[in-house]
Amino acid sequence: MDVIVHGGAGHSPEEPEARQSVLDEAARAGEESTTAVDAVCSAIRVLEDSPRFNAGTGSAVQSDGISRTDAGIMTGQREAGAACSMPGVAHAVDVARAVMEETPHVLLSGVHAVDFAADYGIDVEGNLWSTRTRERWKTLESPEGGPREQLAWIEDRFGETAADPDGRERGRDPMDHDTVGAVASDGEDVAAATSTGGRWLALAGRVGDVPQIGSGFYCTPAGGASATGAGEDIARVTLSRLAVDRLEDGESAQRAADRALEEFAEITASTAGVIVCDRDGDTASAYNSELMQTAARSRAHGQESR
Repeated sequence: MDVIVHGGAGHSPEEPEARQSVLDEAARAGEESTTAVDAVCSAIRVLEDSPRFNAGTGSAVQSDGISRTDAGIMTGQREAGAACSMPGVAHAVDVARAVMEETPHVLLSGVHAVDFAADYGIDVEGNLWSTRTRERWKTLESPEGGPREQLAWIEDRFGETAADPDGRERGRDPMDHDTVGAVASDGEDVAAATSTGGRWLALAGRVGDVPQIGSGFYCTPAGGASATGAGEDIARVTLSRLAVDRLEDGESAQRAADRALEEFAEITASTAGVIVCDRDGDTASAYNSELMQTAARSRAHGQESR
């Protein structure tokens, strides 16, 4: 199995070596799987279980003090599933997979996604807090009132109106690595998946790019991609689709990743990253943020950390 994983694009995180070790473990879990779908799900579950990443345990906290998780998955046969806005669900990728495999739909949301997950034996009572997220939340004077009042508080302190009026400073929070993701190929089929705890102090109920097909994840017979970074802009540009379109045009994995990110940056002036794996198992990554840690396992070349 060929697999590549990422831990989010953003500022240099605390203890990058420890984070890299978890990414390496995730890549190994993917490599040892028997199908491409199993590979991306196994890899992402490792990252969702680690409090060092903004997915599952350690997820970002929204304006009402609640963490909500999102995930999406797609195969080279264009089977797809996603789930979003789920409190208490650490393994969001498992819910997305269940939506893909067990329903005629591609996206479930909120309490109904949580109920669905529970019916399929997925834990929905997880503690998504980590020590660092709980400590950070305690330092904040959290907003009160309804969505209008909360939004005014968010924009005044963290939103694009005050902090980045031209959109050029998004994703600069060192704890705001948006997503984790994985793409894998077994030489015949390909799968891509992405999971997130969202953006810190986003308005309660905010859903970003991750569970949107073509934005946070995308896959065709040519290969797959998983994106991370400024979620709203990734959704507007459909970054993962841009990368896979390049694969379908016959470009290499690295060229596809580079050109997709170049086009994204030209349109948005925001930061992001993308990982790519083509059907033959060639993997690549590109980013324009300060850092995006990745790990890859290859049938031909063994393990590679980036």
